[in-house]
Amino acid sequence: MAKWTPAHEAPDPLEGPVVATVTGGTIIWFVLFLVQLPFYGWFDDHGHLWWLWTCAAGAALGLIGIWYVRGRDAALKRAAAEAGPAAGTTSGPA
Repeated sequence: MAKWTPAHEAPDPLEGPVVATVTGGTIIWFVLFLVQLPFYGWFDDHGHLWWLWTCAAGAALGLIGIWYVRGRDAALKRAAAEAGPAAGTTSGPA
């Protein structure tokens, strides 16, 4: 069986407002947790308590995600700042 090779190169990944997207998702999970909290007894009686804890886990993991993407964004900006002035200089010290 021959190995499959792609006919063209993969496109570059899209860069967008990653920090804002992850922050927004975290806020949504936390709001869903707060909205369901008054109905704790109903969820417990009907065996749907996992809905509440899924929202809590989404909010908690979102906080880790915010920390991660902020660090990634800062590292990308540092790398761009370091590469920016050096990219225009072609001659070394005289």
